[in-house]
Amino acid sequence: MDSGKQTFYITTPIYYVNARPHIGHTYTTLVCDAIARRHRLLGDDTFFLTGTDEHGQKIERSANAANTSPQQFTDEVSGEFRALWDRMGITYNKFIRTTSEEHKRGVQAMFRLLQERGYIYKGSYSGQYCVYDELYVDVNTPGAPCPECGRPTETVKEENYFFKLSAMEEPLLKLYTENPDFIRPETRRNEVIAFVRSGLRDLSISRTTFKWGIPVPDDPSHVIYVWLDALCNYITAIGFGSNDTSKFDRYWPANVHMIGKEIVRFHCVYWPAFLIAAGLPLPKGIVAHGWLLFEESKMSKSRGNIVRSETILEVLGADALRYFLMREVVFGQDGAFSFDALVQRFNSDLANGLGNLASRTLSMITRYFNGEVPYPSASAARTPADEAVAAQATKTIAEFNELFDSFQFSRALESAWALVAAVDKYIVENEPWALAEKPDQRARLATVLYTSAEALRIVTALSHPVIPDSTARIWAQLGMGEIRQLKLRELKWGQLGIGTKLGKVEPVFPRADKSAIERMQQMELERKAATEAAAATAQAAPASAPTATTTAVADPAPAVENAAVEAPRYIPLAPEITIDDFVKIDLRVGQVKFAEKVQGADKLLRIEVDLGFEQRQVVAGIAKAYDPAKLIGRKVVIVANLAPRKLRGLESKGMIVAASLNEESTPALAAFLEEVEIGARLK
Repeated sequence: MDSGKQTFYITTPIYYVNARPHIGHTYTTLVCDAIARRHRLLGDDTFFLTGTDEHGQKIERSANAANTSPQQFTDEVSGEFRALWDRMGITYNKFIRTTSEEHKRGVQAMFRLLQERGYIYKGSYSGQYCVYDELYVDVNTPGAPCPECGRPTETVKEENYFFKLSAMEEPLLKLYTENPDFIRPETRRNEVIAFVRSGLRDLSISRTTFKWGIPVPDDPSHVIYVWLDALCNYITAIGFGSNDTSKFDRYWPANVHMIGKEIVRFHCVYWPAFLIAAGLPLPKGIVAHGWLLFEESKMSKSRGNIVRSETILEVLGADALRYFLMREVVFGQDGAFSFDALVQRFNSDLANGLGNLASRTLSMITRYFNGEVPYPSASAARTPADEAVAAQATKTIAEFNELFDSFQFSRALESAWALVAAVDKYIVENEPWALAEKPDQRARLATVLYTSAEALRIVTALSHPVIPDSTARIWAQLGMGEIRQLKLRELKWGQLGIGTKLGKVEPVFPRADKSAIERMQQMELERKAATEAAAATAQAAPASAPTATTTAVADPAPAVENAAVEAPRYIPLAPEITIDDFVKIDLRVGQVKFAEKVQGADKLLRIEVDLGFEQRQVVAGIAKAYDPAKLIGRKVVIVANLAPRKLRGLESKGMIVAASLNEESTPALAAFLEEVEIGARLK
């Protein structure tokens, strides 16, 4: 670790508001939060930025589809991101919105600066454009798939302002060569170098075919290209383009831009090119992580395999999710997520590991030494085993810091938990409960328990940035007071004060049983069904519903600090699918033959449905809305080819289609006005 206080500026990417947050967004954010928390404990003047990206054609179309204005659409979805980060205790210093007035001024200032320095000119563009990626693509056939996402492109012909990206090829290659750590990991660096060496063409940085964006200075018929707009957030959030540049002068350049690997080109080619052309300092490093995979595919709204952070928060808490993602996923690589793996890691490392060590150690100090940290013998009662634990703890501090600084979070936590395992073994081998029965072993008992408690303190301090809530509780139980007062740079063995009075000893990680997995799976099914039903409701809204505003945004509403976030009144549409995607879903008409409540589950009904060709058992989360007896004989819509899943030990073969406005509203079963035969397929 470097010594001395210094500034530290870290950013997440700003998240595009075409969909609500899921744990892919959470992963990036909590990694940045852990890094920021650690630097604060190191005494650094730390600034942590996150926020939302709210302009572009995709947003304008999504707002139209939701029968709302783009501003209202972005207000609501951005509010969901901020509400989730606040619920998780994310310690951001600033939440930037690209629809804020401060951002608009800064982006227009950047445009003017690039224009004054001769890097912007007016021209025209004719070619293919990917609305989903907000990206001009190098394909010649109308409707050809985007090379990035595979979706059909659109033909665009319009007048544009262009940035002279072609002039940046040599400066960029020089940057990458002279600063090998500018892009990490090395695989991403190599990809970027290969892309730049293949040749750079000038980049369109304005659009005229839609209006939801920041107007080009002195030419409001153009709006600024969403990626120039979005990337500037890293400097507009700290005052670039304003009358007060004190924060910009203090924190820029950023130490770390944390991004997902899918946006490497924008951050590692376009962003440094803009900064070089503007004569501004470059960020010190850009770090790209991999994807979270669920059922072997990247989590995305279009695939329907999104896992929401709220589900895990409600069942296991924020620290369980934080620890799992940073311990299980090798940073920089793609990582797998499953509820089974989450619960297994929670039980093995947190409940049986750190939690058990804290409980047994502190409980024995309470029992045998009246809740006061005992004096470890300096000589007669010491053994090589005591010294081995102390030596391993000292080594762990050094290893953890080195690994964490190099973004090897999984290995850093592995190192800390190796100390947990070593102390567990130490306790078993030294049997303090047996020593307590021998009056002549009092000094030895004190040494064993002090050694165990001090190792617990070391692990608690190191892991606090990753699992802040639970470590704060353990720290208080150790009698150490507020963990935020910890001076991490000074952490070393032997700092646990003799005679320190312990706090009340309570379990920190109650063990999770199998029902936790089933509850999370059911919650995800219910939320997915609610989302799909609400999207269908929005799509079928009458023509008299409010229409979207598509005029140029002259003065978009500024972000409101600490505003209360209302529950969304709509759920944004999923990305378009092809007819080939749709025909994979087999929706059938079924008739309820039997229904009963699932024991121990307030929301679940076990329903037997006749599909004409077979009878199915389906578990549905509609118990609070429907009396089981009154469902018998009713016709319902079933997703018949959904893979079977177990809920509360019951196999559910399919899903009953129901609609609700949001997660709190009452679900309503899909029904028919006309008579429909059992087994009929919906088309």
